[in-house]
Amino acid sequence: SMNSELKKFRSKDLLQAIVAGSTMIAYADGVVSAEEKQKLLGFVRNSEQLSVFESDKVIESFTQNLSRFEFDITIAAGEALQKIAAFRGKPEAELIVRVCLAIAKADGNIDMQEQQALGQICQSLGLDVKNYL
Repeated sequence: SMNSELKKFRSKDLLQAIVAGSTMIAYADGVVSAEEKQKLLGFVRNSEQLSVFESDKVIESFTQNLSRFEFDITIAAGEALQKIAAFRGKPEAELIVRVCLAIAKADGNIDMQEQQALGQICQSLGLDVKNYL
């Protein structure tokens, strides 16, 4: 329907920001776990805003992001933060951080690298990481 197409169009940037942030968190400790991938997919399925996307689209986006991180972590992180910063001051900012936080917690604990990545994500959204940890 026209409505869901419109929603998809509006949500596309949000999906990309969430996937980029999730990849950044998942890759922070150098190992992307199955739990982290499943957590991301679960979120997309259960989110009102993101459920318009098919799982394979999400997986594809995650895989593309991941290969960018494997190629050059600095460039990839910069790109991810740019996509995320587009939501600075917008109501979706909270959602992005919450998903990223859940990805960070997916493997049981939030390590130093994940905390740092989360800090960078919050900073680019103009939010205080202390409110989420």
